[in-house]
Parts: sequence; structure tokens; C-alpha cells
Amino acid sequence: MLNVPSQSFPAPRSQQRVASGGRSKVPLKQGRSLMDWIRLTKSGKDLTGLKGRLIEVTEEELKKHNKKDDCWICIRGFVYNVSPYMEYHPGGEDELMRAAGSDGTELFDQVHRWVNYESMLKECLVGRMAIKPAVLKDYREEEKKVLNGMLPKSQVTDTLAKEGPSYPSYDWFQTDSLVTIAIYTKQKDISLDSIIVDHQNDSFRAETIIKDYSYLIHIGLSHEVQEDFSVRVVESVGKIEIVLKKKENTSWDFLGHPLKNHNSLIPRKDTGDLVSVSSPEGNFKISKFQELEDLFLLAAGTGFTPMVKILNYALTDIPSLRKVKLMFFNKTEDDIIWRSQLEKLALKDKRLDVEFVLSAPTSEWNGKEGHISLALLSEFLKRNLDKSKVLVCICGPVPFTEQGVRLLHDLNFSKNEIHSFTA
Repeated sequence: MLNVPSQSFPAPRSQQRVASGGRSKVPLKQGRSLMDWIRLTKSGKDLTGLKGRLIEVTEEELKKHNKKDDCWICIRGFVYNVSPYMEYHPGGEDELMRAAGSDGTELFDQVHRWVNYESMLKECLVGRMAIKPAVLKDYREEEKKVLNGMLPKSQVTDTLAKEGPSYPSYDWFQTDSLVTIAIYTKQKDISLDSIIVDHQNDSFRAETIIKDYSYLIHIGLSHEVQEDFSVRVVESVGKIEIVLKKKENTSWDFLGHPLKNHNSLIPRKDTGDLVSVSSPEGNFKISKFQELEDLFLLAAGTGFTPMVKILNYALTDIPSLRKVKLMFFNKTEDDIIWRSQLEKLALKDKRLDVEFVLSAPTSEWNGKEGHISLALLSEFLKRNLDKSKVLVCICGPVPFTEQGVRLLHDLNFSKNEIHSFTA
């Protein structure tokens, strides 16, 4: 984003300023009224010069468009071609030209903050400003990385190496009820499996896996959001959209403040034993854990992801919990993700039992085999006490989940004791 020095707007000798300190309008040519402008915007004429395309605008590109017949202005991250609007602007062409080829947000807010420019100029929208990646200037500034997204020196060489991916960027926009965070990965092979999202209270974290790197967005949100969210991937262009629901339908002035490693591209080998997991999506509520005594988790493949989040919360924050049991279904031993971490956690916390079940094991496998079945579940799902408060969470491919829920009902678990996720 370009920074425009703070200055008086309108200028002291501007044609918009009068002796009383107010603002006077500039006489417009015939046929250049507000209604004439509205008719022009609805005529279907290309007012951007881009034939309907929206582009990402760099600072360098924005600076090039600084003439009356080719004038682009940035307002709050949006770039508009205001050349067609010159003759319709009540304040005159000279005032628009003050922000030509630059960020005019500050100038606009000093005079026009109440104006609905999004509607007025929507047919002139060129696109959004590109987000520039932070660049490490000095190793002594490493401690500032929490604020500006810089990387520690040890990571810079790997991150910016020629063989590494192009540096991603992100942006955000909002409606009255939603906040959308858009991540531009600059890769065309991104899928939903490549994004891990987690938010608690006002803290939001998204990790995008790009080849052998993790791109992190970690923000303390400026306002509270609801528990549920949605993620959409446009694979053809490598764009990820994460939609958060506002708790209150108010306009946010900014997204939030950066937290640890925000806007960083880190080699995955440097993340160590760190495990990133997404928050559960859907209608799952933390209230289900109140006074819980037994927690059973049934997961297949990537359906394990929400279970880790639940597992961490349960073992940390539920004092009434006596037993947690995880049955993790996979095809082969190599498919068991985070196996060592789970085994270490089970050794550390005696309340946790973990069982792995393989459908296509090798002859060396000594664990359980097969698919989800009544025999496996009846042995596994034993309450700590006959009438203990229990919750069974299940997640995996649709056939796995549907079959599992049917078997749980056969084992006399009530509807309130079962929660299924969509993998």
C-alpha cells in the first residue's frame, strides 16, 4: 500500500475551499450531473479499460496511472480508474488529481468519509492492491518479526531461495456479517487438504502448505467471530478464501494485529514436532464437554484432523474427564499421520488410550485389523462407569461416518451422545 503524506484536503487555495472553511462545488458541464453519472454506469460501457477483468495492482503499476485521461486511485485497498468520473466530480478534476496514481484514502476520509464510494465507483473498479511481502533488513531486527511478519535469519535463505515457491500474499474484505480472508498462494495445485485453520476467541491462525513450506497467517482479530467458518479453494488460480462470521454486524476498521510468525513463509523442516490442526467446523459446541467423564474418538484418514483439536482441549481444560480413547482407522501403517506424537501423548497422559486399525496391513503388523464394525466398537467403547457422561465423536469419509453412526445407535448410544463431523 502507498503512503501519502498527511496534508490539508482540500488545499488552502483549492477551488473547493471557501473563506468560511467550508467546501464549494465546482460548476459542472451540462450533462454531467449525478443522475447522468448513474446512467453512464448503468449503460454497460467499459469504464475501467480492462474489459471487465479485475487485476492485482502493484505500487509500481499504480504510479504509472497518474494523468487525467489515465487516472487510478487507491481507496482502502481498492483501485479505481476515476478518469471517466473526472467531469462528474462535484469538487473538480484538480481534487481527484491530488491522489492520482497513489493511495488517496487519507485525503478521501478528511472530506468524503460519509460518501458511499463503493457504489459510486463500482463500475470503475480495477482491482485490489497487491500485498508486498516483508523483507528482512537486519538480523538485529529479528525480535520485531511478531509485528511485521519478518523471518528469523536462519530461515531467510531457505525461504527466498530460487527453488522455493513464489512468496504468497493475503488480503481481506468484509460485508455486514462476514469477514473473508483471501490467500493468494501463486500455486495451481492447492487443495483443501493444504490449508489448516484454527481460531479461538479473537486469535486466528491459517497455515497453508506450499510444497515444502508453510505460509502462516496469525492474527489477533480486532473483533470477535463465531465458532463456525468455511473454506473455499479456487484451484485454477491457487486462491484460498476463509469466511468468518462476525459476532456483531459492525464494520471493522482493520483486520487485527499480527501475532507470532504472521505473514511468514517457513520451511516445514524448521517447524520441528509442531502439529497444526483445524478447528472443528459445523455445529459442534464446546458446551458438549461440560461435566464429561468419557470421551471416545473414532477417526479415519484425514478425519483425524478435528479430533486433535478436541483431544488437546479435552485433556487440558476438562477436569471432570476420566478417560479419552482414540480409535484411528487407516489403510496402511505409513498412512498413520502424527503417530509418534499420539504415542508420546498417551505415555504422558494416562487418561489417553490410542488404538490404530489397518485395513491393508503388512504381515509385520501386530495391531488391530479391518474396517469399522460392531465387534471392534463393542470392545472399544466401554464407559469408565455404567452411567458416566459420555460423548462419541466420529469423522472420516462419508461411508465410514454413516456406518459408524448406525453402529453406535445399535450399541445404544443416544443421539445426544454422538457427534459426527464431515471430513
